[in-house]
Amino acid sequence: MGTLGGAGLAAAAAGRARTLGMEGERRASQARSSGLPAGGADGESPGGGTPFPGSSGSSALLQAEVLDLDEDEDDLEVFSKDASLMDMNSFSPMMPTSPLSMINQIKFEDEPDLKDLFITVDEPESHVTTIETFITYRIITKTSRGEFDSSEFEVRRRYQDFLWLKGKLEEAHPTLIIPPLPEKFMVKGMVERFNDDFIETRRKALHKFLNRIADHPTLTFNEDFKIFLTAQAWELSSHKKQGPGLLSRMGQTVRAVASSMRGVKNRPEEFMEMNNFIELFSQKINLIDKISQRIYKEEREYFDEMKEYGPIHILWSASEEDLVDILKDVASCIDRCCKATEKRMSGLAEALLPVVHEYVLYSEMLMGVMRRRDQIQAELDSKVEALTYKKADADLCLATWESFLTSQTNLHLEEASEDKP
Repeated sequence: MGTLGGAGLAAAAAGRARTLGMEGERRASQARSSGLPAGGADGESPGGGTPFPGSSGSSALLQAEVLDLDEDEDDLEVFSKDASLMDMNSFSPMMPTSPLSMINQIKFEDEPDLKDLFITVDEPESHVTTIETFITYRIITKTSRGEFDSSEFEVRRRYQDFLWLKGKLEEAHPTLIIPPLPEKFMVKGMVERFNDDFIETRRKALHKFLNRIADHPTLTFNEDFKIFLTAQAWELSSHKKQGPGLLSRMGQTVRAVASSMRGVKNRPEEFMEMNNFIELFSQKINLIDKISQRIYKEEREYFDEMKEYGPIHILWSASEEDLVDILKDVASCIDRCCKATEKRMSGLAEALLPVVHEYVLYSEMLMGVMRRRDQIQAELDSKVEALTYKKADADLCLATWESFLTSQTNLHLEEASEDKP
């Protein structure tokens, strides 16, 4: 039996005291009717302990205790209920052991769903032009927010539009972790470069990307995100052209490179530790990702090779009358091995590889956030340094001006003294 919590012991003690008080009142009434002492025939307390000093005093004391307990009966019942919940958490392995977890669980069950933005990415569609071939995805948005002009929107976006959105989010929120996008795989060929598996994998990743932004407490209210979800293709193109021009972007790139080359002079210790941890984590997770991909590739090669052995043994059994059963059993065993290998490969492809690779993408995003943070600090350091120089120049100019005024004042005083007879 497990150990009761403090609340459980208190509730148990309170219940025991109330029971003893009620039993004492019953015995006192019986004693008054029979003429016996209030504590019983031997003058002892109801609990069998030390006798009370007197029947009348003990009866009054018990009545007072019962009265106090009756007044607090509601509090005791509530306290007992809370204690029973805590006891159940202490003994049951299926319940959360943390009181905070229990409170959060009850709160989440009672509160209504506050989600007000629902996004679906579906129906990929291929577009072939004389210049390029690309895939667009239908995006359906349903919302109850007041800042949207309607409750439902339907637009089509291509992968470059998602890249534009990601860049705008990083520009507006340089220190926030933006959800990663799937990579843009460059494969030779135009029409045949996208197969169905690749398109479906990318669709799921884009769906996850938009819903993560929608669930983010800050990114979900970004204006560019709203335009991405609601604007038609020509409106989005027009909005993209309103951004900074080529020269401005080149200037920003040059300043970012200069800041990175100059480096951060006084990076805080917490960011040093964070940066070192992220770099180490990135190295290890990239290694795990490469090993996982290699394991899956070798499993695929093993599976493709083993699939050819089953039919070979079946054909072989047709020409070997003495080994028919043995060869067929071998072929059956190979077939079961193929099915088991295929199941294991499916588990790797669905449960391991995407998760590990997503960690790789997030580690890259974290390193990008740290770089942008260093750029901001480098710009701040350079501006503080420039401000220090300007302040020093201003102080020097002020000191020179004060010296000049002092010399002019002294000169006027000397001239005035010389003019006096």
